[in-house]
Amino acid sequence: MAGNQRKSVASWAPRAVAGGVLMGLANLVPGISGGTMLLAVGIYPSFIEAVADTTRLRLRLQPLLLLAVVAASGGLAILLLAGVLRDLVVHHRWITYSAFIGLTLGGLPLVWRLAQPTVRAFWGGAAGGFAVMAGLALLQSDPTATGSTSSGPFLLAVAGAAGAAAMILPGVSGAYLLLALGQYEPILGAIEQVLEGLSGLNSQPIAEATVVLLPVLVGIVVGATVISNAVRFALRRFRQATLGVLMGLLLGAVVGLWPFENPASPAPLQAASALGLAGAGFVLTWTISRLGTTRTDSSGQR
Repeated sequence: MAGNQRKSVASWAPRAVAGGVLMGLANLVPGISGGTMLLAVGIYPSFIEAVADTTRLRLRLQPLLLLAVVAASGGLAILLLAGVLRDLVVHHRWITYSAFIGLTLGGLPLVWRLAQPTVRAFWGGAAGGFAVMAGLALLQSDPTATGSTSSGPFLLAVAGAAGAAAMILPGVSGAYLLLALGQYEPILGAIEQVLEGLSGLNSQPIAEATVVLLPVLVGIVVGATVISNAVRFALRRFRQATLGVLMGLLLGAVVGLWPFENPASPAPLQAASALGLAGAGFVLTWTISRLGTTRTDSSGQR
């Protein structure tokens, strides 16, 4: 029994670590969805089942371990790389978005495999998902968003719920929603305060950041509870249509990234490098999605 459990953990652990890291980073980049990254690496169905079970207090070891690995990986990625990623988005956007285009498209083979054999509902869902994502991409192209307004506990909690939506719903950009709500800079600033306090062993910046981050965490818990159970219901009752929507969201997510939101479009000499980065990202997520993939991904965690 213990041997079977170790085998089961080994089947999803690499994808859970990679998915957590990519989800954490994706939630910091406007236009990119953390849920898309989980879908791309092949951990999405198991993640949804684990979140839904946990929020209903159906506590089992394997789902709890999965959530712990994803959360810890994502949290560490955000804490360690938030500043670096923000600089990349501002000063080298074509590099960042090229990589995420490839990372996103690398999940298509997995969704296609899960959906076999396809029926008409799958293609209808795919068309609808693509249309919704393309529409969101047009809305997300507003260059006037600054990401900074006043922050109260309620608005921060709403921002947390938006972040939960981005973690669970592929195609929904958490960073863009934070920009639209004016909470992008306050939340990233609070994360940097935590790092500053930890590095200097100073509790004051951490206490100040807690005032911002605590309502965000409350919003994340509430949002994750509602959305995860809704997605699980859809996957169980309308599986083909839901997988089709997920496929459409993956394809449509690229619309919001290419050509990297003017005026940051790549110069002609950058095109080959951009294609190379996208190709590398595709291979990375496709390879990760193959690691330890079992039939249990079709229905969730064993």
